[in-house]
Amino acid sequence: MSVQTRLTRIWYEGAPGQALLSPLAWAYGRVVRARLEAYRSGARVARRAARPVIIVGNLTVGGTGKTPMVAWLAWQLGALGRKVGIASRGYGRSAPGARIVDASADWRSVGDEPVLLQRRTGVPVVVATERMAAVQGVIAQGAEVILCDDGLQHLRLARDFELVVIDGARGLGNGRLLPAGPLREPPQRVASVDAVVINGEPKAGLLAQLAGLGAPSPLIMRMVPSALEPVRGPDGRQVGAGAAWWGRRLEDLRGMRVHAVAGIGNPERFFALLRAHGLQIIPHAFADHHPFSARDLDLPGTLPILMTEKDAVRCAAFANERLGFVPVTAQLSAADAQTLLVEVSARCAKV
Repeated sequence: MSVQTRLTRIWYEGAPGQALLSPLAWAYGRVVRARLEAYRSGARVARRAARPVIIVGNLTVGGTGKTPMVAWLAWQLGALGRKVGIASRGYGRSAPGARIVDASADWRSVGDEPVLLQRRTGVPVVVATERMAAVQGVIAQGAEVILCDDGLQHLRLARDFELVVIDGARGLGNGRLLPAGPLREPPQRVASVDAVVINGEPKAGLLAQLAGLGAPSPLIMRMVPSALEPVRGPDGRQVGAGAAWWGRRLEDLRGMRVHAVAGIGNPERFFALLRAHGLQIIPHAFADHHPFSARDLDLPGTLPILMTEKDAVRCAAFANERLGFVPVTAQLSAADAQTLLVEVSARCAKV
């Protein structure tokens, strides 16, 4: 069992081990609270960009659905006439300095999520180790509103709107700070953000917990899958475009047996999506941002191999007719969408 699997069981399933990690969590908490207080008191001052900055981040480690949320905001603000750009650190990238991301960029140089976001939205995307450098790079590309993919804990960058995405099934886990729990900051941090978006059906007690912490009224986001697409090769060519299952929706494949591959923060969310649509899956979970090799996907038989869109970015070098991905799009109710867009637009207009 991997370290990440052990920690996940401690954080979300109540497995033993939390007490052993509590001293480390206590020390980590002191550092986090000291940083928060330093910025709140003015002892440390955040740098402000020349354009409005919207942070879309997590309180917990692992995937919650923030990347689809960033894409949704980019589309919606663009439809309102705003010139949007996306700034990111580009997790795990190897190239130094600031880089403008294009659809054909090597994910190893800029990160998988920035490539995915550029392909999905078409807006300027810039990555840099220093977030302010990424923001300035996006502004140089003509952006009027900056969306930061992650960065809630990067307090050196001043922000005009903070949005936290929470996994509805996992919630805040056991409510403990790292490494005894999944929290990057104390749970009370939700009281100071501008919006809370829950990805999926909230688990029992989550809404009451958030209300007790003083969080804004949560908005509900759901992931809506669209037609399957084949993994594209490095040149953008659809290697497996001729296979019978590509271009079909999940509901049309009910009963089909497939390999399901997920190298994301919460692989079970992807597996649950496929099961909910009636597919019979053979699950293969990998660590978040796993650098896939052809051997990883040399799976037995001739069954199709379905993965997330983020995973597909990392599999271009060995695309074949068995490899495909399930695009998902964030969806909010009309009322929740209006609430969020009105609040974001109002805050940006003040800058």
